[in-house]
Amino acid sequence: MPAYATNMRLKFPILALILEIITIILFAVFVDYDDGKGHGHDSHSNSSETHHEEKPMDLYPMFQDVHVMIFIGFGFLMTFLKRYGFSSVGINLLLAAFGLQWGLLMQGVWHLVDGKIKINIFKIINADFSTATVLISFGAVLGKTSPVQLLIMTILEITIFSINEHLVATVLEANDVGASMIIHAYGAYFGLAVARVLYRPGLRNGHENEGSVYHSDLFAMIGTVFLWMFWPSFNSAIADPGLTQLTAVINTYLSLAACVLSAYAISSLVEHKGKLDMVHIQNATLAGGVAVGTCADMNIGPFGAMLIGLVAGIISTLGFKFLSPILASSVGIQDTCGVHNLHGMPGILGGLAGIVAVSLGKKEGGDPVMQAAALASSLGFALVGGAVTGFIMKLPFWGQPPDQNCYDDSLYWEVPEEEDENEESLAHADHSKNKAEV
Repeated sequence: MPAYATNMRLKFPILALILEIITIILFAVFVDYDDGKGHGHDSHSNSSETHHEEKPMDLYPMFQDVHVMIFIGFGFLMTFLKRYGFSSVGINLLLAAFGLQWGLLMQGVWHLVDGKIKINIFKIINADFSTATVLISFGAVLGKTSPVQLLIMTILEITIFSINEHLVATVLEANDVGASMIIHAYGAYFGLAVARVLYRPGLRNGHENEGSVYHSDLFAMIGTVFLWMFWPSFNSAIADPGLTQLTAVINTYLSLAACVLSAYAISSLVEHKGKLDMVHIQNATLAGGVAVGTCADMNIGPFGAMLIGLVAGIISTLGFKFLSPILASSVGIQDTCGVHNLHGMPGILGGLAGIVAVSLGKKEGGDPVMQAAALASSLGFALVGGAVTGFIMKLPFWGQPPDQNCYDDSLYWEVPEEEDENEESLAHADHSKNKAEV
C-alpha cells in the first residue's frame, strides 16, 4: 500500500537525532544548575520555590516516586494488548525521555533567572509532569501510530501544555496541586482529539490484535499497582511542604482506597454473572487519584476525599462498560486504553470538586471563578491543540501503520520468533483435537 510509508530506517533515526541535537544546543544556551540564588518561580500549586532551596535534595524521594509512575506505571499499564507490549513499554520510555528534556525547556521559559533556566529537583518533577500528558494521550492512540508520529505529538503537546500551565498557575492563580485539570483532563482530551482526527473506518469493527491475553493483562496490573502505590506522591510533590503536603498525601491515599471498592463493586454489577473485568480493575481503581488531584491539598476532610474516590470509581467503570463503545461507534473516537474513563471524566470531576471546595472556603485565597476558568482553559487548549496536532500527525510521510498492521509490534520492532511458532503449534494441536473429536 503506497499510502503508508512505514519504513523507519531513515525517518526515525534522523528525526530522533535532530531533535536531540537541537535540544542539546538549547540546553547549552539557556540551561544551568540552580545555585539557590534565583527565586522567580511559579507552578500549578502557586507555591514559591524558595522553601525548597534550603535543602536541595528534600524533594528527591517525591521525584523518584513520580519517575517510577512515568516509566513503570504508565509503561506497563498499556501492556494489556497481546501483541503490542514492546511498543507500550518501549515507546513509553522513548517519549518520556524526550518529553522531560523538552518539558524542562518549555516550562523553564516562563521562569527565567538572568536569562537562564535553573534546574533543580522541583523543575525536574514538573518536567516529568509535562511528559505525563503525552503518555496519557499516547494511550488514546496506542497501536495506531508510528514512533515518528508520536515524537511529533510530544513536541506539540508539551509546548501547548506549558502555555496552559502558565495561564492556569500564574495568570488565573488557580489551585490544581495534583493536576486533575492541567495534566489528566488536558492529556485525555488532547489524546481524544488526536484519535478523532486519526479515525480509521477500517477498525470500526475492531481488530484481531486489539484484545489481551492472560499474561498481558497480568503485566498491565504491574503498571496499575505501581501507579496506585505512588499516586500520593504525584498529588503532593509540589504542594507546600509541611501540613499542606501531608493533607495531599492523606486525601489521595483515602480517595484511592475508596475508589478501589466502588470500581470492583460496579465491575461485578455490570459484568456477565457478576464477574470482575480486568480492564476495569486495571484502570478504574486509579480514578480516585485523578479526581482528588485538584483539591488534594485542601481541607476537604478525610470523608470528602473518600467520597470523591467513590464517585470516581463509579463513573470510570461505567465509562468503560457503556460510554467507550458509544464513542467508538457514534463519535468515531477509538480510544485504545480508555483514557477518557481514567483521566478525562475523573479529571473533569476533579476540576468540579475543586470549584466546589474553593466555594466552600476549603482553600484560603481561592477563587471559584478562576477554578472554573482553569478547567475551561485546560479543555479548550486540549481539544484545539489535539485537533491541530492530529492533522499534522495525519500527514502521509510519518510512517503511520496500515490498518492490518495496527496493534502489532512486528512492524516497528524485532520480535522473537518463538511465540508465533508456539501459537501456530497450539492452533494446530487444537485443530487436530477437534478433528479427532469429530
